[in-house]
Amino acid sequence: MDFTTLIDNPEWLLMLLAPLFIGLMLAEYWIGQKRGRLPENSAYKLREVACNFTLAGMHQLADLITGLLIVQLYLWLFGWHLFDIEMTVSTFLLLLVLQDFCYYWFHRASHRIRWMWAAHVAHHSSERMNFSTAFRQSLMYPFAGMWLFWVPLVIVGFEPKWVVFAVLLNLGLQFFVHTQWVRSLGWLELIFNTPSHHRVHHGRNPQYIDKNYAGVLIVWDKLFATFEPEIETVRYGISKPIKSNNPFVVTFKEWQTMFNEVRRKGLSFKQRLSILFSPPHD
Repeated sequence: MDFTTLIDNPEWLLMLLAPLFIGLMLAEYWIGQKRGRLPENSAYKLREVACNFTLAGMHQLADLITGLLIVQLYLWLFGWHLFDIEMTVSTFLLLLVLQDFCYYWFHRASHRIRWMWAAHVAHHSSERMNFSTAFRQSLMYPFAGMWLFWVPLVIVGFEPKWVVFAVLLNLGLQFFVHTQWVRSLGWLELIFNTPSHHRVHHGRNPQYIDKNYAGVLIVWDKLFATFEPEIETVRYGISKPIKSNNPFVVTFKEWQTMFNEVRRKGLSFKQRLSILFSPPHD
């Protein structure tokens, strides 16, 4: 497959990267876990890995189905783009940086707005951290509004197919930060999101909650005061554990809890909105 075909069909990117992802998971298991080089909370457990893979499949299917509608919306919005941007190496790099900036705000919103957290909590619900955790995604992201955060890129003048490719490339690169195998990457820690930074993000230690939202560049967290270094040993998971490897429970538990609260009798309209859009309990 040539690069032009890939750009025209960006949804194939993660599938092409899948053999690399699987290879790294096998290496982490055999070299790290089987030889006792990794902590217990990085261990691959069959039921959880099966849950993670099922969640990934559900997520991909939801993206493919809703993506058809979202791309049509992007194409419609592209009709009002502000600038005619020719895609060159420099403008592609600019797109990657701008998309990463937008990802930071999507990710931050996913922790600070309960409606969005209801989708994102699936990713944080595991009390383990290994490469398979990256597959732990939710089919509810399109419903929660993830796609809204890339709209500015389309309106500015980046073609929708390039925007979608940049989004998927960013998500693909984030696979590599879901591990306890790599302790530190030296000077790269100053600029990029690394396993150390992302372990903090998955922590439920009080000082680690709602920190390190970065996708690829950690500079956004440093710029907007959400950075926290990894010092204390990370305790993974959420403050109210789901305690299930059923992918449907993992996906819909918080949605069910949230809507049950909204339906309580005696609440005003403002109170119901507050339940949906205030910061989450976890």
